[in-house]
Amino acid sequence: MKILLTGATGYIAQRLLPVLLEQGHTVVCLVRDAGRFDRRKFGADNAPEVLEADLLEPESLSGLPSDIDAAYYLVHSMGAQGEFSAMEERAARNFSAAVGRTQARQVIYLTGIVNEDRLSKHLASRKNVEDILASAKVPLTALRAGIIVGSGSASFEIIRDLVEKLPVMVAPKWLHTRCQPIAIRNVVEFLSGVLLRAETFGRHYDIYGPDILSYKEMLLDFAAVRGLRRRILTVPVMTPRLSSYWLYFVTSTSYPLARNLVESMKVDVVAQPNGLAESLGIRLMPYREAIAIAFGRIEQNMVISTWKDAMGPRRAGHLSLQVQVPEYGVFTDVKTLRAKDPETSADRIFAIGGTAGWYYADWLWGFRGFLDKLFGGVGLTRGRRDAKALSAGESLDFWRVIYADRGEKRLLLYAEMRLPGEAWLEFTIADGLITQTATFRPLGLAGRLYWYLVLPFHYFIFNGMIKKIAQ
Repeated sequence: MKILLTGATGYIAQRLLPVLLEQGHTVVCLVRDAGRFDRRKFGADNAPEVLEADLLEPESLSGLPSDIDAAYYLVHSMGAQGEFSAMEERAARNFSAAVGRTQARQVIYLTGIVNEDRLSKHLASRKNVEDILASAKVPLTALRAGIIVGSGSASFEIIRDLVEKLPVMVAPKWLHTRCQPIAIRNVVEFLSGVLLRAETFGRHYDIYGPDILSYKEMLLDFAAVRGLRRRILTVPVMTPRLSSYWLYFVTSTSYPLARNLVESMKVDVVAQPNGLAESLGIRLMPYREAIAIAFGRIEQNMVISTWKDAMGPRRAGHLSLQVQVPEYGVFTDVKTLRAKDPETSADRIFAIGGTAGWYYADWLWGFRGFLDKLFGGVGLTRGRRDAKALSAGESLDFWRVIYADRGEKRLLLYAEMRLPGEAWLEFTIADGLITQTATFRPLGLAGRLYWYLVLPFHYFIFNGMIKKIAQ
């Protein structure tokens, strides 16, 4: 069967895609920026098709194949700046119109559990999108989930940050809100299980794990699995704004996402029981087991996708536009050094960032990340998906990977921290010589002043970094 997969660079779609390919389906991945999608990791014989289109631009959807059998709608704008509900509504209407012109027999939509009378802005928007899709020509199967637990998921990483960084937490009273978390493995089983099952057409189902927990219990259970002792004190005086800043500075989330999460966490997200799991033969995984499996994948360096790869400012535009580093109107810092062992140096280049650090003056990198967070940037806390390998489109601390080829020994990064301009950092190895190039395109006078202010720090940091890489 031919399947359309929207949001193909996102966390859920990256987990679902290998399953669909293994089942023998032809998958067309709809992405806003093809530069963020690495087809090579699926192999030449099993690679999906890629269609570049923007759901906010209906004319870009004209190339949608007419012979698709089903479509997955796995996009959302919760972490976006501005009025995300209007963006979600517009995208859903454009998608419905485009899919309605195809031969598709089913649309599958992953949304949130909406069983309370009072919904957060985020959940209300997701319900509105569901209503739009349900009223369209193609039958809808809506799967409603709460907290999704898995290596690389937003919920998992935020809880991990809180538990591992804070031995004692002074937290808002919304930690007593109840939810029903579900393992990412179960989510993928439900998404693939309902594919073209006629009895699910025109229906919605809550999908859920076996445990109903408060957020406080989730944090404490997470700590227990990790063998950590933690104390949590809840206070009634923490405002939503203060709660959002608390999440933003302690965890790797963005401030818009933190703000929307805080609003959603005030609402109970408990499922209405149904027999879908039994009919699909799915064993619902307990919360603690889901955490243990997630850490098993992390320790084996087998994290397939992470929510942070879709997080970052849109000002950079398409990644393909950043591959060609500008040569004019820019400041550059070029360092060259002969590698003692080019292969070892290449390994270090492709392992840079995350827990490995930046090889020299990591405290200065950390301070720069703190300043970025202070001014509303992504900070240095995003880390990296894989400890050794990098692919185009992935996040790497406060950089975005633009080009990564281990055989070619070239890595190009684009800065996503807040800057008065644009910045690139490139590593290459040719004929045993390492070249490390920092390029900065200033924006006005502020950009030029910024470059000269940081120049002394660059001298020490970049010299130290290339020496460590060359050793």
